[in-house]
Amino acid sequence: MTETGTGDEGPDYAERIAASADVHSNAWQQTVEDMNAIAEDLEDEGWDVLTIPAGHTAPTNPDAGATDRFGLVHVVPGNKADDIEETVETGAFPQYRVFRKEMQGRVFMVTQLLDPETEQAILIAGNFELRHAPGLVKTALEEEDMYTHLQKLDKTHLASFRHDEVEHFFPNPHRYEDYEVDFGADSSDDE
Repeated sequence: MTETGTGDEGPDYAERIAASADVHSNAWQQTVEDMNAIAEDLEDEGWDVLTIPAGHTAPTNPDAGATDRFGLVHVVPGNKADDIEETVETGAFPQYRVFRKEMQGRVFMVTQLLDPETEQAILIAGNFELRHAPGLVKTALEEEDMYTHLQKLDKTHLASFRHDEVEHFFPNPHRYEDYEVDFGADSSDDE
């Protein structure tokens, strides 16, 4: 067997990978904690809140070939499926906010969907690699809207929500046209 590599391997490379894993794990834990804090605030105001920590989130667009849908697809735990279906059956969720932070090439976010008429809220925590986002951003800019999709692991579609502001999900969206990951950068946005 022949050894191959890019020259990046070795103790320093392994330490960087381990450090990134810790940073991402901590950022995800903070994202879930932020989602729960937002939920508590809404509940204190009388809202009925459904919290969903996504098991996986992916920017999707028709160019990827997997679907004709575009937007952020959140894979949700199967035990949340009935709650999601019941909640979207009774609410329209015309309002939304996006809380996000970029860290080492990933976005950590909470999407808040609100139906003021029924006082129901859905909060979705997710994270994804920015390098997978340019196709979605391009499609969203062309279509002038954005979507959030919820599905189970077996790809059973549960709900979709339309949003009219791509910028809430991708501030300064044109920067994604020639996107390159800057692993030293750390920025955050709060819409």
